Amino acid sequence: MSEQFSVNRELFDDVMVPNYAPSAVIPVRGQGSRVWDQQDKEYVDLAGGIAVNCLGHCHPALVGAIQEQSEKIWHLSNVMTNEPALRLAKKLVDNTFAEKVYFANSGAESNEAALKLARRWAIDVHGSDKTQIIAFNQGFHGRTFFTVTVGGQAAYSDGFGPKPGDIVHAEYNNLDSVKALISDKTCAIMIEPLQGEGGIVSPTDEFIKGVRQLCDEHNALLIFDEVQTGAGRLGSLYAYMDLGVTPDILTTAKGLGGGFPIGAMLTTTDIAKHLKIGTHGSTYGGNPLACAVSEAVIDVINTPKVLNGVKAKAKIFADGLQAINTKYNVFKEIRGKGLLIGAVLNDEYQGKAKDFLVAAMSEGVMTLVAGASIVRFAPSLIIPDEDITEGLARFEKAIAKITA
Repeated sequence: MSEQFSVNRELFDDVMVPNYAPSAVIPVRGQGSRVWDQQDKEYVDLAGGIAVNCLGHCHPALVGAIQEQSEKIWHLSNVMTNEPALRLAKKLVDNTFAEKVYFANSGAESNEAALKLARRWAIDVHGSDKTQIIAFNQGFHGRTFFTVTVGGQAAYSDGFGPKPGDIVHAEYNNLDSVKALISDKTCAIMIEPLQGEGGIVSPTDEFIKGVRQLCDEHNALLIFDEVQTGAGRLGSLYAYMDLGVTPDILTTAKGLGGGFPIGAMLTTTDIAKHLKIGTHGSTYGGNPLACAVSEAVIDVINTPKVLNGVKAKAKIFADGLQAINTKYNVFKEIRGKGLLIGAVLNDEYQGKAKDFLVAAMSEGVMTLVAGASIVRFAPSLIIPDEDITEGLARFEKAIAKITA
């Protein structure tokens, strides 16, 4: 008989590496945009597992896809291929600028592949000194050593010894700062088409189009990190589609699997050919289970009903937050796009976003933060309007307690 023990928050401290500090709440089941914990307390989920659960919890199309595939085949190495991976790749190619797809397991791995491909392309085509990568302060691209160094938050990459070289950072929405760094030795610019972890910051039209133009002028690739903004999050299948700018490489993860781990890198045939056999790889990339679920995700979200619904629900969210702010005056700005929303705390509450998250949880609503002074919301793309209303009502109760 196996040993009996309690599964609780204290067990985390006993058996887990202490790089996280999870709350005492342990969710055990979810349905749609509602979640229940071990004590059967209900929460409205306005966090979506950090923009991952794009169809909420236990969506029937995703449950059906994984159940069906689980009875066929679970894993194959990439010395073979599989039907779900090929079907998913075909749908991504048919519905984006891309002509070729590489599958990974996460956003960081997708970004790692994109950066390696950009460097390999530049060296193959232009020579060994074309290796500079430009990224942006407060950017976030993952936690591998390469991607965390490209991300513009030194606190995440300091303390691990020498960092990968030839990486520089410009200021987001400051085209002059990019012009000051770019040269013919630049191989790529990596950018989020809306900064997520960096504060829910949208690009200006002039800035994002100017970055594309600079890449063209200097024979550099433009990499869009759409790990958080993609898969319908901003109201189009991918954010680039609303910006009038097409990247050379795009990365996607988070919502791509609706909660099942998967990532992908999308690019053109001409660029993709530089990842020759043996230059990169992944044991689990293209896993049949993951790809079957992801195909179901794409089938559900890539419809006018869902994508237009994101825009409509975004307005309900923004209007609700503005109404709360009229009463309590805690936010100086509500920003973002689609269902990636940031409520920026005013000067009185700077640095206290975590307090709002904790208070919200106690009132039965899950939220996020984006830095120390922004409360972030990234719910299901199909969250019922009444769940938005109920979630914001609970959030208002949390604010009322903080401001009392």
